[in-house]
Amino acid sequence: MRPHHRLDAWSKSVDFVTEVYRRTENFPKEERYGLTSQIRRAAVSIPANLAEGAGRHSKKEFAYFLSNSQGSASELETEIIIARNLGYFDETTFARLLMELETIGRLITGLSRHVTAKPE
Repeated sequence: MRPHHRLDAWSKSVDFVTEVYRRTENFPKEERYGLTSQIRRAAVSIPANLAEGAGRHSKKEFAYFLSNSQGSASELETEIIIARNLGYFDETTFARLLMELETIGRLITGLSRHVTAKPE
């Protein structure tokens, strides 16, 4: 088993990406290369950075990729808010996506604290 497969943050974020893809497939066609693409790329970036960091050899490198993953989560939150403001998400979907994203963010924060707390 690869190291990232053991991370709850990675597993939950992979599931979240699937949900994001499903929830954005009905966005207007003119958003295909705009907001739809941005949302999907930010969502994919979360587990991708977790996987890349977990595969590195030092805690410092892992912490760097955890930070990138958290940055992607913040970017995604902004894009989800914009999509809701434009009427692309109803309030129920919007609230659920933000709640799931917040959970993932907390998991990443906890993992980051764990990684940076122990000396190499």
